[in-house]
Amino acid sequence: MAFRAKKKPAKSKNKRIKKKRTPLINREKLYFLFGLFVFLAAAYLLISFVSFLFYGAADQSIMDSGWREFLFNTEVNAQNKGMKLGAYLSEVIMNRGFGLASFGFVYLMAISGARILGRKTGNYLKSVWYSIICLIWFSVALGLFFNKTDAGSAIYWGGHYGFILSNWLRSLIGIVGLVFLLFISGLAIIVVRFDGAFNMLKGLLKRNPKEAGLEETEQEDEVTTDVSEVEGEESITKIIEDDDDVVKAIFESDDEVELPQDEPKAEDEDIEISHPKEETGDDIEVIPIKKEDDLDLTVARKLEEEESDGTKPEELEDYDPTLDLASYKFPSLDQLEDHQFGNAEVKNEELVANKNKIVETLRHYKIEITKIRATIGPTITLYEIVPAPGVRISKIKNLEDDIALSLAALGIRIIAPIPGRGTIGIEVPNQNPETVSMHSIVRSKRFQESKAELPVALGKTISNETFMFDLVKMPHILVAGATGQGKSVGINVIITSLLYKKHPSQLKFVFIDPKKVELNIYSVLEKHYLAKLPDAEEPVITDIQKVKNTLNSINVEMDARYDLLKAAQARNIKEYNKKFISRRLNPEKGHRFMPYIVVIIDEFADLIMTAGKEIELPIARIAQLARAVGIHMIIATQRPSTNIITGVIKANFPARIAFKVASMIDSRTILDSPGANQLIGRGDMLISQGSEMTRVQCAFVDTPEVERIVEFIGDQRGYPTAFLLPEYAGDEEPGPGQVDLRNRDELFDDAARVVVMNQMGSTSMIQRKFSIGYNRAGRLMDQLEAAGIVGPSEGSKARQVLLQDEYSLEQLLNSL
Repeated sequence: MAFRAKKKPAKSKNKRIKKKRTPLINREKLYFLFGLFVFLAAAYLLISFVSFLFYGAADQSIMDSGWREFLFNTEVNAQNKGMKLGAYLSEVIMNRGFGLASFGFVYLMAISGARILGRKTGNYLKSVWYSIICLIWFSVALGLFFNKTDAGSAIYWGGHYGFILSNWLRSLIGIVGLVFLLFISGLAIIVVRFDGAFNMLKGLLKRNPKEAGLEETEQEDEVTTDVSEVEGEESITKIIEDDDDVVKAIFESDDEVELPQDEPKAEDEDIEISHPKEETGDDIEVIPIKKEDDLDLTVARKLEEEESDGTKPEELEDYDPTLDLASYKFPSLDQLEDHQFGNAEVKNEELVANKNKIVETLRHYKIEITKIRATIGPTITLYEIVPAPGVRISKIKNLEDDIALSLAALGIRIIAPIPGRGTIGIEVPNQNPETVSMHSIVRSKRFQESKAELPVALGKTISNETFMFDLVKMPHILVAGATGQGKSVGINVIITSLLYKKHPSQLKFVFIDPKKVELNIYSVLEKHYLAKLPDAEEPVITDIQKVKNTLNSINVEMDARYDLLKAAQARNIKEYNKKFISRRLNPEKGHRFMPYIVVIIDEFADLIMTAGKEIELPIARIAQLARAVGIHMIIATQRPSTNIITGVIKANFPARIAFKVASMIDSRTILDSPGANQLIGRGDMLISQGSEMTRVQCAFVDTPEVERIVEFIGDQRGYPTAFLLPEYAGDEEPGPGQVDLRNRDELFDDAARVVVMNQMGSTSMIQRKFSIGYNRAGRLMDQLEAAGIVGPSEGSKARQVLLQDEYSLEQLLNSL
């Protein structure tokens, strides 16, 4: 009997049920966080970009520091609201990118973040494309209309790419062609992007002139519109009803005008112009104009009101502030020497040789030029070259050292391109530099005929023109340069210019000289041109404490002048003095003629290192507010480092003069751009006025010349005293052995009570009771002695306590 083997049931495999791993964060949350990050990054960029417009120049030194200094040095801070990262991103995206058009990136990030977060943003791809196109368009437009060089402003409106693209397109089709291209492309963007703009432009271009004329005549006429269809075509019939006649014009749908043959031509039609009723009176002249249809056209003559010329009362003459020193005579040109005698000129051989070397060096690097011209200056010759089409400007800029090597010259400087010229400039020092004398500057017609309030002639430009500016418009100047490069001579030139043009009644100087020897030569002018504190012994301020008091006193004078301007309803010192001279202000009410005050500080670095904020804060306040009341400041330093020329100082001194400095970092600190490190010294300087940068050879005035000028002025009759500034003694320090009870220690009252309660004046007891050092305890004891609480020191013995009870002590403390 066969048995079928019983099949054993197959063992069921224990299949492990794999559990799905729960991700750390699901996709929806990830998208949400990523969208939020993009949106907040857009906000951060917006804040950084806006801050860069205001603080970009002040943060240039951070860009020049190494990456270790940038990342790990916490003492280096940026003024940008986005801090160092925001300043760096703004520099990279705006200056090295697309300029102000870079705000388009903020818009792109914002709509991208909103889209990731699930917000509806319309046609996203369409918005992205239009944003990119607009970004490029604005960058090129700004690069064309705000064409700046690397030596210009710290902010480039069109950015690096806008600058390159605009110059490339301008070299292809010219400025006029580029303007037309920008106009047409901008119009195309608007028409394609906005349907309403297309319809509006279409209507403007196709609008019938007759319709326009008819619409202009409709002022109070009743207009009815009848819409009808004729043979499938729509026509709009406008009926303009008047009292006399009815004019009917039929406008077909294709904007063409069909006139019946029996109607007169459009040229023969009269357009009736309605006018308001004729007004007659003494003030209006009515001129009737007859037309062929005897229709009067009345034209009212425009009234011209009589303007007040601000004349003074006839019985009073103008006040003349110079009458106090009516016999004063300005220095003559004989006081100055003509250093131009024997000056060497640039020979043609030198010009040709330099030209050949420049062309040869450029050709070594396969750079062709189409034109070259030279402008000879006193110490520098400017070679302007026009590169061949397709040559990158940056390529020429990078050859600065190679050109300097081929010319064997020091101080080669390339301006690529020259603003407004369409050329690239190469400044080459002359082999035999010319000396620019102060005599030639003062004698120049431009200086003699200057109508500026405070005219300053500094020297000559590369084109041999006298460089002048009005200190009132600057209005404060920061001067920096290494030792021996002409900084002190430049200060003397500024002072000499003002002495040759301004009467002592119109101008006062405040000289601050920590070195005690640079400006001491002008102390002879004390009773003519100098201003000082009432208790100051020396006319030139050298003591640090006196410097603090003087600067604070100038702040008091500034506030007083603003009060006078407010009372006189004048906006600035020029308007105020004009009213005072015309005797419209009463001196009995406190009004007075206000001379200009020029504060000159030499060796500013020494003051900052010694006094710090006590000097910086009053200077910053003067720089911010004093312009309108005629107080101007010139500060000079030979150490243009960021800890000396701080952001507060730079922000309030827009005009900077840089003589030769040691490094590019120093140049960026003073000018916010390189260039001062490539100067040749001996009075060669760069002057920055906002976005303009000018290279000037400073005039030379020697010490004997200055001595003759000040002696000539000092020998004349002057005022009884110097111009006295308001008294300021709030921050005076006590002399040797004196104690200032106005600056008592915060433990003074408690220490006094302990001493009186224990009837023992011991320094060691105060030290133990309050757990303080011996020096502070000793100062407390000196203050207690000055207040009359303890007696004088008796050697190793405890001091005698002069008050016997706490009641007497409290009365004394209250009196203090």
